[in-house]
Amino acid sequence: MLSKITKYFKGDIVIWLVITFLIVISIIAVFTSTGTLAYKYQGGNTWHYMFRHASILFFGFIIVYITHKIPYLFFSKISLILMIISIPLLLVTLLIGASLNEASRWIMVPGLGLSFQTSDLAKFALIMFVARFLAQKQDNIKDFKTVFRPLILIIGATCLLIFPANFSTSALLFLVTFVLMFVGRVNIKYLGGLVLIGVSLIVILFAVAKSDFGKSLKEYGRVGTWINRIENFSNPESKENFQADQSKIAIATGGITGKGPGKSTQRNFLPHPYSDFIYSIIIEEYGIFGAMTIIFLYMVLLYRATIIVKYVRHRFAAFVAIGLSLSLVFQAFVNMAVAVNLLPVTGQTLPFLSMGGTSVFFTAAAFGVILSVSRDTKEEAQLIEEKTNKVEN
Repeated sequence: MLSKITKYFKGDIVIWLVITFLIVISIIAVFTSTGTLAYKYQGGNTWHYMFRHASILFFGFIIVYITHKIPYLFFSKISLILMIISIPLLLVTLLIGASLNEASRWIMVPGLGLSFQTSDLAKFALIMFVARFLAQKQDNIKDFKTVFRPLILIIGATCLLIFPANFSTSALLFLVTFVLMFVGRVNIKYLGGLVLIGVSLIVILFAVAKSDFGKSLKEYGRVGTWINRIENFSNPESKENFQADQSKIAIATGGITGKGPGKSTQRNFLPHPYSDFIYSIIIEEYGIFGAMTIIFLYMVLLYRATIIVKYVRHRFAAFVAIGLSLSLVFQAFVNMAVAVNLLPVTGQTLPFLSMGGTSVFFTAAAFGVILSVSRDTKEEAQLIEEKTNKVEN
């Protein structure tokens, strides 16, 4: 049975299992958390959003399968093209993109009625581009002019274009690329300078948010949203902490074993229980066991990615596998940290768990690239083993 599965599904079988478990959990969690949404917009048809989400996940799985069949070096070749496409799209999104909560994050796909979040493409493209750049520049990796300066300009430009509409995505993307530069042996002095700048900016941001000047900025769109979130997070007793309070109630009432599937009550009060706060609903319904299961799945993904990196023979393969896996895992842990009130509300979703649209497809593509690296690595190892056996015989 296993041999038949591995015949068609190449690469790391454990990652395939992680993907399968995430899809199954996602369908169940979205079904049980969209009741209020169904009664509000679909006349009480609670199956509507489950079937819609299941369809999106099905196409996402197809993307994983197709992508994992493509040799990983192809992604190195197209990374520059994707970056060239991403930058103008980010600019267009800022200027004329569809807005939600005063943030221009989406471009509507003509004729399909789908919203396309350009930052998802930019994340995917930038991580692959940085992996390619680091792989090509290893011989001069410590040089400032030929390596660090052009790399940080591209990373900075991309993150700055995402920043006005989506601060958390911009920060996460910068963190992932920073780790990639560290793994890629970029001069530690330059990276240390980035850390000092980053810490200084965070301190300034919190200081401004708490000052009278910060309060006067609240009327300016997303700036006001960021300041409110920081203020509310630093003041747990604030009456404005509605999302965090409802999430705490969901987690507290879940206990050890949870209330059981479909028995959540906070889904009726918690904003976006099917996306931003789906982790809270999972804990409420499945308790600590459900919470630890989700954490375990993402940790397994990261662990298996490090195993893949250990055996790859090409630098780009190592960098892209660790970069994409870190992107997925960091995003997941930020979402879970928000749910348990360890971080301010960010709007980050749980990869392959939260209800979504095109974001699911880019998550699927990321999984596919990781599996492509794993598949090619296994095949290369088998060829080497076969050649070694022939020589010995």
